[in-house]
Amino acid sequence: MIKAAWHWGSPGGARGRLTVLIFHRVLPQPDPLFPGEMHAARFDAVCGWLASWAPVLPLEKAVRQLRDGVLPARALAITFDDGYADNASVALPLLQKHGLCATFFVSTGYLDGGRMWSDTLVHAVRHSARAHIDVRDLGLEGVDALSLDGWEARRASVNRLLHATKYLGDKARDQAVAALANRLGVSQFPEDLMMTSQQVRALRDGGMQIGAHTVNHPILSQLPRAEALREVSGSRSALEGLLDQPVSVFAYPNGKPGQDYSKASVEIVREAGYEVAVTTEWASAGVEVDPLQVPRFTPWDSQRWRYGWRLVRNLRVDPRGVCA
Repeated sequence: MIKAAWHWGSPGGARGRLTVLIFHRVLPQPDPLFPGEMHAARFDAVCGWLASWAPVLPLEKAVRQLRDGVLPARALAITFDDGYADNASVALPLLQKHGLCATFFVSTGYLDGGRMWSDTLVHAVRHSARAHIDVRDLGLEGVDALSLDGWEARRASVNRLLHATKYLGDKARDQAVAALANRLGVSQFPEDLMMTSQQVRALRDGGMQIGAHTVNHPILSQLPRAEALREVSGSRSALEGLLDQPVSVFAYPNGKPGQDYSKASVEIVREAGYEVAVTTEWASAGVEVDPLQVPRFTPWDSQRWRYGWRLVRNLRVDPRGVCA
C-alpha cells in the first residue's frame, strides 16, 4: 500500500520527486530525557521500511538525476547532520545491514574531542543535582526560573533554554551557556560525543558520502560575509585534507531559509564550489529545485504505516521557503 501510493506520488522521470531524510543522532538505547530521539532499535526498523519501499541513492547523484529528469520512482536520499560519534558506531552498521547509503554532514571544528554548545547545555540540565533554579539575572528572554523535577520538567527546561540562547551572538551564547552550567552545578562534560577523524574515514570507507556543515555550526545569516565564507570553505578544505578526495555537498546549519541562511549565504556556498546544498525546509523536491537549496524532511512516527503515509503526504509539498 505505501509503496504503491509512493509510486503514484513520485513516478520517476520528469515527474519524479525526491525525498531527502534528515537525521542527527542514533543512540544505542532510548533516552529518557528525549524519548523521541532516534535510537538503534527504531533506526533498524526504519531502515528496513525504507529498503522495502524506495531506491535509496547517494544525495548528489539523486539531485543530478532529478534535475536531468531521470530520477527513479520513489527515490530517496538519507542524510545526517553535525558529526556525532554514534553516526559511525551505531548508524553505519545498521545502514550497511540494510544495504543503504547516506550522506554525513560534518562540522569539522568539533572533530576529535569537540562539543557543540547545545550539548553542553543539555548535559548540564541532564546531570544537575538541583530541582529548581532561578536564572532571571542571566537575562535570557522568556526564562526566569527552571524546574528540574523529573524527566518531563528537565525536557521542558532544555527546550526553553535552547530557544532562548540559539540566536544569541556566539560570544553572548557561550557566556550564557557557561553561566547556566555553573548555576546548574555541573563542571564535567563528555569529550567523545562527536566523531574522531578516524571515524569520518570509516564512514567513507564504508561506502558513505561525507559533506561539509561549516567549521563551528554558526547561524550563517548572522555572520559578516568574510567570516561566513571562512566557515563554508574551511570545513570543505578540512574534510578534503582528511579524506584526500573532493567534498561537493553542504548542509546549512539549522537550515531554515531566511532565518538561518540568506540569499547571500547561498551565493557563498556557490562561490565555495559546492554542487548540492540541503536545508531543513520540510518538503520534497521536484525537477525545478535549486540544487543549493534542496529541502529535507523526516517523519517522527514510530509505526510503519504512519511513517510511510507521512512520507507519501510530503511528496505533495513544494519548498516555499527558499532564498531567491
